[in-house]
Amino acid sequence: MIDLYVVTDSSLSRGRTDAEVARLAYEGGAETVQLRIKGGDGCSMLSQAKEIREIAYEMGRFFIVNDRVDIALASDADGVHLGQDDMPLEDARRLMGDDALIGISVSNVREAAEAYEGGADYLGIGPIFTTSTKPDAGVAIGLDAIINIRREVPEIPLVAIGGINRGNIKDVILAGADAAAVVSAVVAQDDIRGAAHDLRDLILKIRPHVPRR
Repeated sequence: MIDLYVVTDSSLSRGRTDAEVARLAYEGGAETVQLRIKGGDGCSMLSQAKEIREIAYEMGRFFIVNDRVDIALASDADGVHLGQDDMPLEDARRLMGDDALIGISVSNVREAAEAYEGGADYLGIGPIFTTSTKPDAGVAIGLDAIINIRREVPEIPLVAIGGINRGNIKDVILAGADAAAVVSAVVAQDDIRGAAHDLRDLILKIRPHVPRR
């Protein structure tokens, strides 16, 4: 699931459904799409989740549901992404099983270490830069957070998120992130497929130059 990780946001997608966005993002090279619907009803979210799951299966990609373990289970998603105030990791693991991918949002070394020790499959670190796509994201924590967390938990995949775009995605990878999660940099673009392709291409070009830590 490493390289480009796209998070949906229907308020930015210019009338396109989350499933339409997901297909275009996958076609552009995104390995993972996370369905994030804040405040929506469960029925509509499940409908979109099932549609994205079919697309992901067809294309051999990963599909993650944000927050909602029930939607992830009902749609047969590959996993779920949980925030610090969502269902505890141990309970999500018990419900979803050992094969599910469970990501945890972290913003500091302590949270990262706890998530790693608790059995998270990857960490979502952020917000790295200031972002307007998630009002409750908190204050930007900067690139040093990636460096510090990578030093503390070198074995687990790190996905950086928050204000990432063409202008700063190289810095995120050079700091030690395995992947970059983006929202508006893909979802809000006229050419979603092209935007995803360009961002993934930047990641692949910079990765050989990442210093060993």
